[in-house]
Amino acid sequence: MSQFPTVEFLKSVALPGQFPDDTGQEIAVAGRSNAGKSSAINALLARSGLARTSRTPGRTQLYNYFQLAPGQRLVDLPGYGHAKAHVTVRESWGPLAEALRARDSFAALLLVVDIRRGVGDLDLAMLDWAGRDPAATHVLLAKADKLPHGQRMQALRAAGQVLAGRASCQLFSAHSGLGLDEARAVLRRVLKKK
Repeated sequence: MSQFPTVEFLKSVALPGQFPDDTGQEIAVAGRSNAGKSSAINALLARSGLARTSRTPGRTQLYNYFQLAPGQRLVDLPGYGHAKAHVTVRESWGPLAEALRARDSFAALLLVVDIRRGVGDLDLAMLDWAGRDPAATHVLLAKADKLPHGQRMQALRAAGQVLAGRASCQLFSAHSGLGLDEARAVLRRVLKKK
């Protein structure tokens, strides 16, 4: 059963003036193209097809808002990773990204990383961009079911070393349900903070 039974698609945003009212709390969900971000959102919210998944990376071009409950929103950000240098990530988002980052309601960042790639420079650049407190920044090492147990644990330790306290981190699989309860608990904790 969903922890967010009233979740619904709210709107897609292409310009800063289209954002919802800057009240309540927003959790931004980000990740490289093809990291499993849409699948993670659907699994976390127990709503198949809510966030559109695709075999073609980079399909999410807009900021897609979902209302979890009154005053609580999740925003699905466009995937990144086609750029050659992390500086271009910020440049490609431009005013929309800066407007999101400046919102009072931007409470937390959930970063989805393909466990087989590990936490890379672009992911660290995303953490820098968000500038949230480590207690409000969490990394899902997605697609963990693709690796045997020993390699999963090795990847988790390596991610922790790279993150160096900048975010909490966990194993996750939208397909098998690994880490689902833990990730939902993180969402609930962040949403209760304000």
